[in-house]
Amino acid sequence: MTEILVSDVNLNSVCERLEQHCCVEQNQHNLSSQPQTPVLKRHTNTGAKLWGRVRSKLLRQKLDPQTVQSKNWHMDVIEMNGIKVEFSMKFTSRDLSLKRTPSKKQSGVFGVKINVVTKRERSKVPYIVRQCIEEVEKRGIDEVGIYRISGVATDIQALKTAFDTNTKDILVMLSDMDINAIAGTLKLYFRELPEPLLTDRLYPAFMEGIALSDPAAKENCMMHLLRSLPDPNLMTFLTLLEHLKRVAEKEPINKMSLHNLATVFGPTLLRPSESESAKGQHITSASDIWSHDVMAQVQVLLYYLQHPPISFAELKRNTLYFSTDV
Repeated sequence: MTEILVSDVNLNSVCERLEQHCCVEQNQHNLSSQPQTPVLKRHTNTGAKLWGRVRSKLLRQKLDPQTVQSKNWHMDVIEMNGIKVEFSMKFTSRDLSLKRTPSKKQSGVFGVKINVVTKRERSKVPYIVRQCIEEVEKRGIDEVGIYRISGVATDIQALKTAFDTNTKDILVMLSDMDINAIAGTLKLYFRELPEPLLTDRLYPAFMEGIALSDPAAKENCMMHLLRSLPDPNLMTFLTLLEHLKRVAEKEPINKMSLHNLATVFGPTLLRPSESESAKGQHITSASDIWSHDVMAQVQVLLYYLQHPPISFAELKRNTLYFSTDV
């Protein structure tokens, strides 16, 4: 049984994950049902065809106003060549899926300001970020579509609860969990920060800086903006930046280029909180903001990903200040 939470922005990754899931189930079914057959011939392109049926089904449901408006899970089954996919799904609008919601409990890590978490942990980078990155680099850096393909929602929620409650078995859970769920947990952590990692305060300056046409002026502005970040935010950003560069080095295997990674993480790290994004703009919904700024958010992260290695110590030693007024 596969549970799927389909939003406006992750339909393709859901379909890709279902294709992989179906192929795995088919192999397991064949091996268990015919143990005496050394080599089993499978139907050609069964996974791709089943994926097409699932995609078509999801798109039809997505376009059905009654289904979209429903808040309940919708159960369905798709079958082909002996493979049965049972799944439940419900749709959430982009306004809800992109909304930053501060946690009412300050004892956890999700929805809690990053400086609060690092101060409590007495660390420079939140434990959840360090552990998820370590696990991805250990066994997920060669995974096709890492960070692009969604993990199972129930697995991600289980990891979220474990990190929020500081479960002692968290390391065991990480080692046993599907790598896409771990990657999804890291993305969820950044998405649920009360304000973006690159902060609400600096968001307008990042948008202006990335639009500069003069390379020298852009360099000065973008480096100055990094120096302006609070230390926990800067250290966490630089840690993630170097990790994503290492992931992109495996692009021939995992198919994740710097641009692909910037597309996945840019809006997550930069998208302003709802209260800040409405200031000074005639934009009233998260959907409008997404359409308005998403490309610039991607370009900001891509700029840093394509930049030579950035040192925290070097940034802090540089005391020059540059105006970001453009």
